[in-house]
Amino acid sequence: MQVSEHLDPESISRLQGLELRAKAIVDGFLSGMHRSLQRGQSVEFTEHREYAPGDDLRYVDWKVFAKTDKVYLKQFESETNLVCHLLLDISESMSYQGDLSPLSKLEYGQCLAAAMAYVVLHQRDSVSLTTFDNAVRDMVRESGNPAHLRKLTDCMQNAQSQQPSDLGGVFHELSKRLVHRGIVVVVSDCLGDLDSLLSGLKHLRHQRHEVIVLHLLDPREVDFRFSRSTLFRGLEQHPTVLAEPRTVRKAYLALLAEFLERLQAGCRSLQVDYQFVRTDEPFDQVLRRVLVSQKTQRGPR
Repeated sequence: MQVSEHLDPESISRLQGLELRAKAIVDGFLSGMHRSLQRGQSVEFTEHREYAPGDDLRYVDWKVFAKTDKVYLKQFESETNLVCHLLLDISESMSYQGDLSPLSKLEYGQCLAAAMAYVVLHQRDSVSLTTFDNAVRDMVRESGNPAHLRKLTDCMQNAQSQQPSDLGGVFHELSKRLVHRGIVVVVSDCLGDLDSLLSGLKHLRHQRHEVIVLHLLDPREVDFRFSRSTLFRGLEQHPTVLAEPRTVRKAYLALLAEFLERLQAGCRSLQVDYQFVRTDEPFDQVLRRVLVSQKTQRGPR
């Protein structure tokens, strides 16, 4: 399998198991980047301290030992570990999968969230997970242990919901429950009351979290290219409607454009990093955009 195939949603859809899908995405991404994302120890040396039993021998200064016959460790400027809080929308509308899409919005979001968790753990940082619809459904506390990925993927795969979403209400609740300040990554189709959503994002920013919104939409939701009379099944308590797509497409696209413009403007005003994602988009493009935007915002290590 070529690197590009690892990153294609259609190829990923053929792999069984979310952990395997995440590994394929990240391995392909790293191969494509030709470099490791592992941060490791800071190179900025500050001072020595005397060795204590249990200390890592990799940081012994053997030159000092040769001169003094005493064991000292090199100490480096401490770096605050990054904490990434993944918020995955599992509401009913996330189950939508158009006829041209290899993955539903939820499946795509699961793969993307799992791949991001893999990258964070690869950097030796910590990651947590919250699944939600109109309430918080499950939470996995943050950890930097590589084995933590299994807990995260199991939680995502076991998530089941037929409930509508309430992004604003959930974000207000999580603003109080996410104790450790970090980067909050929202993976959602953002369908719902926009004012409530932006209010919830504002609360997260007020708690001094950096926030990234990964706004997932299916290609059919974006272009609305249905060619014949279609029965649109209502999700999230909306009624089922029989419509002639060609007669409503213009109005639909205008409303969608207005919604996207308001959402993006609202995110900009809150200094929230907004990323629009189609579920037919290769995963490496999304990961690259997120990592580049964070590097730009946070500056060099």
